[in-house]
Amino acid sequence: MNKPKVTILALGGTIAMTKSEQGGVVPTLTGEKLVAAVPGLDTLAEIDAQSFRQLPGAHLGFDDLEALADHIRTLCTQSRRGIVITQGTDTIEETAFALDRLLDVDVPVIVTGAMRNPTVAGADGPANLLAAVQVAISDEARGKGCLVVLNDEVHAARFVRKMHTSSPNAFGSPTSGRIGWVSEGLAFFCFALEKLPILPTSTEKQNARVALATVALGDDGEQVKALASARFDGMVVNATGGGHVPPAVADALESAAKHMPVVLASRTGAGNTLGQTYGFPGSEIDLQRRGLIRAGWLDGLKAKVLLTLLLRHGVTGHDAIEQAFQTWSGGKP
Repeated sequence: MNKPKVTILALGGTIAMTKSEQGGVVPTLTGEKLVAAVPGLDTLAEIDAQSFRQLPGAHLGFDDLEALADHIRTLCTQSRRGIVITQGTDTIEETAFALDRLLDVDVPVIVTGAMRNPTVAGADGPANLLAAVQVAISDEARGKGCLVVLNDEVHAARFVRKMHTSSPNAFGSPTSGRIGWVSEGLAFFCFALEKLPILPTSTEKQNARVALATVALGDDGEQVKALASARFDGMVVNATGGGHVPPAVADALESAAKHMPVVLASRTGAGNTLGQTYGFPGSEIDLQRRGLIRAGWLDGLKAKVLLTLLLRHGVTGHDAIEQAFQTWSGGKP
């Protein structure tokens, strides 16, 4: 009986870390060594393990992800049943969302990692990698976009967030909940996912720098002014509550929005940026009048990823960017 073909692309991260002479752990394990540490993996699928990068999650950049997406597209033309990516958990929610926006493939693309490195008791990397392959070969995973699998839970890239610094149960999807789970070696799904349009592709990617500013009690707008003067190409503001800032911050954001796209998200991490409830100075209604674009139900991190990718792929101008965020219930209410 022919086994399904699964490619594992190792990017580094905690799952691949061993002790360093300088102290602490660093990513050193290759894709082949990661696979060798998982009992029974070769009975599930014909595994092709590749070391694509060997970096901590915090060191990955958009050029890495664009190259990764290009490589995955090529693999999907070679009769792969699924693609599994291992990487550092620090940026999984961002990289998975970026891949979800870049890839238009039905082949399951699964991102996983580990919260406990291989040198400590209870290392979760092997179990997470096994579960990721089990999801990747599942027929039900096809056409669901990029998925994140850790701790036997399946999350959609568009919803998932890292919510704890060290717990094996660090990942959740506060807006929607998990969309599936793994039990006794099988993947189960409880939700269908609407297929969302990917970004327009561009042969020449432009460099784009997008700032992310979080608003806190007592802010006076100086942070926004400093970022606006630092030659960023766009800005995302993590506002309080449903999308609210102090008046001085609103003035600074209005000034910034005259020179770059400024997207309004909520620092709460769940729920929609409001559109038409509050009308005081610095409210969501006021900020839209000042030129800000609502992020909808994307949190600040994902809004930053989306805005960066839009700018990298040549989508510019207030109206075009606002239209792109309407997919996420953003833009004009």
